[in-house]
Amino acid sequence: MTSLRHCATLRPVACLLAVCLGLMAPLPEARAQLQLPALGDAASDDLSLGSERRLGEQIMRDIRRDPDYLDDPVLLEYLNSIWQPLVASARKRGDIDPALEGQFALEAFLVRDRSVNAFALPGGFVGIHLGLIAMTASAEELASVMAHELTHVTQRHIARSIGNAQRSSLVSLGALILGVLAASRANNPDVAQAAIVGGQAASMQGQLNFSRDMEREADRIGFGVLVSAGFDGAGMATMFEKLDQANRHNDAGAFPYLRSHPLTVDRMSEARSRTLLTPVTRPASPVHALMQARSRVLMDSTVDWQRRQGSAPSLTAAAPAMDQLSASYSRALAASLLREPDRARLALADARRWLSSGFSDRTRAEQVLDLLDVEIRLRAGDPRGAIEALDRLPDRPGRRAVILLRSQATQDAFRTDPGTFRPGLQRTVEELQAWASLHPNDAEVWAALGASAEALGLKLRALRAQAEQRAATGDLTGAIDRLRVGRSMSRGGSSGQDFVEASIIDARLRALEAQRRQLMADARSDHSSRDDDNAGRP
Repeated sequence: MTSLRHCATLRPVACLLAVCLGLMAPLPEARAQLQLPALGDAASDDLSLGSERRLGEQIMRDIRRDPDYLDDPVLLEYLNSIWQPLVASARKRGDIDPALEGQFALEAFLVRDRSVNAFALPGGFVGIHLGLIAMTASAEELASVMAHELTHVTQRHIARSIGNAQRSSLVSLGALILGVLAASRANNPDVAQAAIVGGQAASMQGQLNFSRDMEREADRIGFGVLVSAGFDGAGMATMFEKLDQANRHNDAGAFPYLRSHPLTVDRMSEARSRTLLTPVTRPASPVHALMQARSRVLMDSTVDWQRRQGSAPSLTAAAPAMDQLSASYSRALAASLLREPDRARLALADARRWLSSGFSDRTRAEQVLDLLDVEIRLRAGDPRGAIEALDRLPDRPGRRAVILLRSQATQDAFRTDPGTFRPGLQRTVEELQAWASLHPNDAEVWAALGASAEALGLKLRALRAQAEQRAATGDLTGAIDRLRVGRSMSRGGSSGQDFVEASIIDARLRALEAQRRQLMADARSDHSSRDDDNAGRP
């Protein structure tokens, strides 16, 4: 690298040129064209798998504390019924290698927002707005968006974008050099300005091209993932058509997906051409219609919105059965949220009638209506009726929505009649514990477990569950505080002789304290790096 002492003997323009070229010397990849790396290229030079996961976890800690982060067990269960086959398909195709699977979360979550949007975060997290679910007409359309976002994750587009941004910054630096040279030779500041602006435009165009390449890649690979998972490939084309229609009529900010994923003619034509090889075979699903309706009601938590959904007039008898079913479910759910059980029951009865009269394959849809019946009973203060309704459901162990609803029902019933409902609450605690052991980051289940264990007087188990719930939402300090209380109780003998829970608390306390120390060290390291970078700038 050119020394600063030698620089002092040069003309000012030549000195600037020498320094800039010296800075660029350690980065030979800057001479490469700004093109998307070939499939399978490692992005670890830009952002390692571990670093990307830590970045994603940091973002998710803030998201999980946001009021618009939604953990609706019924809707999330449906979302995962689409997401998990897509992940399995990507794994089978080789898009998810063991290294990525070992580091990335590969988790889909819900956002309470009326806008049509979905997004991928570092570390394998994919967010779905309720407004997107509400505007899709089929599971295939929703699955096409999720497959696209999953491909952004599996192809590590975020890490590769970081590398491209670094290379683009060198283009801007080159433009600055050319501008200074032009000014020194032509003695014309307009020439210099034109060269600098032109270089900036080239840098921006390079980033735009890279983004478009990633979108095309996500379309192509995502389509393969979609079809391999058993979904109708036509869903991607119909989703593009809906977004294009919204684009033509000026979405007025309601379709942010159009800005983060701009539609182009070639993307749309490629999606349509792919569907020629995948004929449409699936009829509309009543389950998706019900989830559409649920998303529409829940995407705005204001009372005015829910009252508007609950008081919507009934459709005419000539309306399609699918629309009748969706509208009846919307009225029933909204009335339940407004604590109007009589109106909710009437609307639910309408939904059952339309389902039985208009559809042949209705088993899953009937279960969705049964779960709404449980919710109506719980909000009406009838936990005994809710438990009876849950007992009538088909035996399907390990179903998260059923476990959480049963936990709420048995807790409410236990408060009024501990003697009768103690065995049921004990079984619920064991079900929640079994689920939490397989899904240690499920904050909602940990919260339910903590409340249920506390009701039964299981103090150590309750404290540990409360700590795990805080850890899952990113509150490490709160988690450590709860575990320290549990350790003190176990050592003082005031919590009974639960030696297993006491040993688990000790181990988890050490692990979380080490995790907090590591996070603090990483934060100090990042701060120091930023200070060094700022110190090196003129």
